[in-house]
Amino acid sequence: MTPSSSPQANSLPALRALVVRIEGANESPEQKEEYLEELLFLVRSAGHTITHVFTYSWRSPDPATFLTKGRVEEVQRFLEAQGGSVDFVLVDADLSPVQVRNLEERWNKPVTDREGLILDIFARNARTAQAKAQVALARLEYELPRLAHRWTHLSRERGGIGLRAGGGEQQLEIDRRKVREQIKRLRHQLAHIQRQAQVRRAGRSALPRVALVGYTNVGKSSLMRLITKAPVLVADRLFATLDTTTRRVMLEGLTFLLSDTVGFIRKLPPRLLEAFYTTLEEVREADLLLLVVDASSPGYLEQLRTVERTLERIGAAHIPILVVMNKIDRLSPAQRELVEVSWRAQSPYPTVFVSVTQRENIEVLHQELVRLLRALPKVQERAQA
Repeated sequence: MTPSSSPQANSLPALRALVVRIEGANESPEQKEEYLEELLFLVRSAGHTITHVFTYSWRSPDPATFLTKGRVEEVQRFLEAQGGSVDFVLVDADLSPVQVRNLEERWNKPVTDREGLILDIFARNARTAQAKAQVALARLEYELPRLAHRWTHLSRERGGIGLRAGGGEQQLEIDRRKVREQIKRLRHQLAHIQRQAQVRRAGRSALPRVALVGYTNVGKSSLMRLITKAPVLVADRLFATLDTTTRRVMLEGLTFLLSDTVGFIRKLPPRLLEAFYTTLEEVREADLLLLVVDASSPGYLEQLRTVERTLERIGAAHIPILVVMNKIDRLSPAQRELVEVSWRAQSPYPTVFVSVTQRENIEVLHQELVRLLRALPKVQERAQA
């Protein structure tokens, strides 16, 4: 269980984390560095501080503890030497409930995995009733299979050989039933929200719809604010935007709807995509996607592929795309030219290179956006009517 698990909490306590990073077998040196930075940024985005980082190369996971015996012992010795200066341990992997329980017993500290950490970040950033319900549903589905292992010690102490159910087992069934009831209520609530959202979208279906998509923290919300000239939350943290924000925009006499959506990330837990189904409807039903990319990131190609794979998973891969290569102000002239030449030689998408913060090439972006919108059948039909 992650140490700050309340799905409704937006002001969760800052804790001190020991981070265990598992490097993939085929990661390049550049990827290792970037993935570690992303992981540490996740921890900071959850509001926690980092006390130490252990980095291990990938090996076949131990069924009991995921990590090998030697690695478990190394972390255990470190924790014992640190005393109370570590509040929890983050293991950058998908841990089973059994593995979490065994590691907690060995280390005498709460243990969370990557999904638990991302759920904490989502819990911190949820603002509307819809986002809170979506996060709560994902949290409960994450916690349900872990309930049994929290009550194992009670079952052993109070169940007894030959008894049908001990105190722990009885409490476990009560907890499971309560969680399942909460999940059912949340699904009903989200279905109601989805129906309301469909009605709203149907009422504005005549206008072309554009959705901002991209890796988290690439500047989508900054671009949204620039295009719409409306106040939109902009923060230097991961998953700052969870709720879809839609604004009416007019460019060169053409009116359209622009929506900002939740950012994507490597290994985004499937249950979060499922929980945010209603939010992602804005992406699936868009006429055009603005795929924002951080051109200054060494791993921008992999980040873009992550977004493409996610679009495929949610059924939005068929929608036309305009790539917005953002943050070019962070590149030297030589780097900028190299990125642009390399990208244009391989990209199947129309692309604009911009700096949102420096307002560079924004007019070019406006022109390309209007050009693509006017080519849409929906817009052409309205023009001929």
